[in-house]
Amino acid sequence: MRYFLKLSYNGAPYHGWQSQPNAVSVQSTIETALSTVLRCPTPVTGAGRTDTGVNARVMYAHFDATHIEDRNRFLLSLNRLCGPGIALEDLITVHDDAHSRFDATEREYKYFVTFEKSPFLAPFSWHSPSPLDMDAMNKAAALLMKTKDFTSFAKLHSDAKTNICDLREARWDIWDNAYDIDGIVFTICADRFLRNMVRAVVGTLVDVGRGKLSISDFQAIIDARDRCSAGTSMPPQALFLWNIKYPYL
Repeated sequence: MRYFLKLSYNGAPYHGWQSQPNAVSVQSTIETALSTVLRCPTPVTGAGRTDTGVNARVMYAHFDATHIEDRNRFLLSLNRLCGPGIALEDLITVHDDAHSRFDATEREYKYFVTFEKSPFLAPFSWHSPSPLDMDAMNKAAALLMKTKDFTSFAKLHSDAKTNICDLREARWDIWDNAYDIDGIVFTICADRFLRNMVRAVVGTLVDVGRGKLSISDFQAIIDARDRCSAGTSMPPQALFLWNIKYPYL
């Protein structure tokens, strides 16, 4: 049988989602826990590959196993083995051909920015030392909605077969947080994302907000299709994979 795991994680302790030699990843941690509970090697396939330090409010991964009778006990055992950085929230039975990566129709990311130093929000946000022009950043973000080729924001020498993405949303909003800290949040949704794309987009939009780039400069960066022309990649701790949509969930 095929199952989907719904989970969330704090990316700080892990070297990203994907398993890699000599490093602890979210994927390898879950595979070890699954293999222990199920008493056989159990690989998992995630909906995407978050980079080192990037968080996930929602992530899905699929695996195959025989019938699991007590799902609550199963999740409890997994959570104990995975430790505090990962929360396994639900176990969903899906059809045998369901695929957590290829079947996802939309992914949503959020990037959080504060304008005041906060020891409570610092682990999950980026502190801007100066004000940012949110109106200008939203005008630049609107240009992304007319864009299909995101080569300028793609990691160089990646294994992506295409840099075409179908963007559905890109906007900055005031961040209404529980600590009453002044801040803003960037939301971006698409069918797929390129490696390092969101942090590169945010870094370039921040340059617009600082007045270093004009709106026309931002459009020229998009048109250049050259990663070297775009802004720096932003720190990972402020980025969250926020949601993933499937046609059958």
